[in-house]
Amino acid sequence: MGKYDKLLLQVLRGLSDMNIGFDELCGLLSHLGFEMRVKGSHHVFTLVGVFDQINLQRDGAKAKPYQVRQVRNMITKYKLGKDI
Repeated sequence: MGKYDKLLLQVLRGLSDMNIGFDELCGLLSHLGFEMRVKGSHHVFTLVGVFDQINLQRDGAKAKPYQVRQVRNMITKYKLGKDI
């Protein structure tokens, strides 16, 4: 099981939203095919075929817990990550 497989499972379980690293979450979204653009402190992720976008902001070295929940909801809504 690879690094992104483990992180995807950790995000989908939802048991440790406060302990997800910002850079790791950005890497997971990039691995899922999202394109990132940065404007100031906002990292905005978009994906062709997905009508929502994800806006992440750093909270120290960690991702903000509510943003991890938004990523989880997006992954489950659009059934992403099946081929990781």
